[in-house]
Amino acid sequence: MNMKHILNLRILLALMASLTIVGCSRNSSDGNSRATGWKINDKNGGFQYNDKFQEQEAGPGLVFIEGGTFTMGRVADDPMHDWNNAPSQQHVQSFYMDETEVTNKMYLEFLDWVKRTYPPEEENYRLIYHGVLPDTLVWRNRLGYAETMTENYLRHPGYGEYPVVGVSWIQAVEFANWRTDRVAEMTLQEAGYLERDSHLTSTGESNFNVDTYINAPTETYGGNDSIINPDRSRRRVQTTAAGDTINVYANRESGLISPDYRLPTEAEWEYAALGMSELRSFNVYRGRKKYPWDGQYTRSGARKTKGDQLANFKQGKGDYGGIAGWSDDGADITAQVMSYEPNPYGLYDMAGNVAEWVADVYRPIVDDEFNDFNYYRGNVYTKNAITEDGTVKIVTPEEIVYDTLSNGKVVARNLPGEILQVGVDENDTYLRTQFDQSDNRNFRDGDARSSRQYADSFEESEEDVITHKMYNSPLHNVERDSLGKIVKEYDESNQRTSLINDEVRVYKGGSWRDRAYWLDPAQRRYFPQDMATDYIGFRCAMSRVGSKTQGSGKKRN
Repeated sequence: MNMKHILNLRILLALMASLTIVGCSRNSSDGNSRATGWKINDKNGGFQYNDKFQEQEAGPGLVFIEGGTFTMGRVADDPMHDWNNAPSQQHVQSFYMDETEVTNKMYLEFLDWVKRTYPPEEENYRLIYHGVLPDTLVWRNRLGYAETMTENYLRHPGYGEYPVVGVSWIQAVEFANWRTDRVAEMTLQEAGYLERDSHLTSTGESNFNVDTYINAPTETYGGNDSIINPDRSRRRVQTTAAGDTINVYANRESGLISPDYRLPTEAEWEYAALGMSELRSFNVYRGRKKYPWDGQYTRSGARKTKGDQLANFKQGKGDYGGIAGWSDDGADITAQVMSYEPNPYGLYDMAGNVAEWVADVYRPIVDDEFNDFNYYRGNVYTKNAITEDGTVKIVTPEEIVYDTLSNGKVVARNLPGEILQVGVDENDTYLRTQFDQSDNRNFRDGDARSSRQYADSFEESEEDVITHKMYNSPLHNVERDSLGKIVKEYDESNQRTSLINDEVRVYKGGSWRDRAYWLDPAQRRYFPQDMATDYIGFRCAMSRVGSKTQGSGKKRN
């Protein structure tokens, strides 16, 4: 074989090797799957996926909180000797949080939608609207004049940008659920999946729910074809060579639908309130991070604002704002949001103004021995109810279930258009190591006795239940008779040993009614989830999906 043939052979072998390398290195960057090599998002059909997704955008009203490790719990004074906030090292994933507390104007938008969608003059819907109304009577005091707030605080424009109060934990959760649906509805409208102004057509029989859209899109808006029909969509629906349509509806893979708005967990709220951009060790920030701002004092040390209060709180007996015109915190009750400087994360009023509901069920201990990652007590796992024909069960107006709360107020457990939820069962939990039941609120919730009978010597009748449990607050029974009148049965048992049960929730932060002691983000208190006050409000949070940090395009070493 001459040199020319040898050279040609070498060139041929090199070319074949390069083709092999190119063939093996196919990846999703050129539109092909790294798993199979097939083309992704082929217009002729096949696997459809948003491989152009960059990162999650912050939803309306939210700011980004980069997660990390911190010491949750008691880090400053403890004159009350509650011993319910012992320090524990925790890690929180990145998330988003409202930059301000939910305001009266924001909540009035919710009320307006509910009133239009479920008109209270219709008997079947009357209790839905009444169930989400804030309790404006929380302002009243036996020896104080507060009718101005009772009549005006919620609705008058003068208080529009003030934090909403009189809202129970249950109502705060309902607001977050409504907000999830409205933001998703807006996003899908802008992307062309829904008709313009479809949100203005909502009725009790025809409205948008994001979970229904994902699981049964043709049932959205009560199956209203004029809104969800792909032939009338503003998007160009793709048709395969076989005549099948693809990309008709948005799904999770589209990247358009964000995680739900929700209440922040206690760990998230405390982490965000501390606003630690650099100080993460307990021993480093002890004494320097008593409040959401640096230092151990409530007054500003800056030259321009020296001596000014840094939050809205009760400064002393009979002193809710200071002497008028001098050393005044600018508010006698709540203050307009953004009245004070934000913390390092850009969050306003994480101390003072109003205390805030968080998601957690209250227990005196935080069990860091079992979990130190995204700590949260309150998981009740559910799943979609499935009909006999294998489809999800959509709640109809005739199937609304109402709950009568301990204070006699009636709220809707589910709304038309939603997917009926049922608890997980043994088929879902069999041989699982992470959970073995639907309701996990009581899991490892105290000393060893809390998982056994706390006091076997207690006598128990058929009417008097769970008095032997460690967390056995009074069970007041409230029912309505056939005429709709409230029948109240007070729990008069003398065997109750606690005010804690599975329906009390944690609230965090000091308020306009609280002394400076409660401004420490580590402080924690609890209140019944179905009751409201004039000093507890809330803000929403949203989980972060994807990267831990924003704009992190480069790989780490």
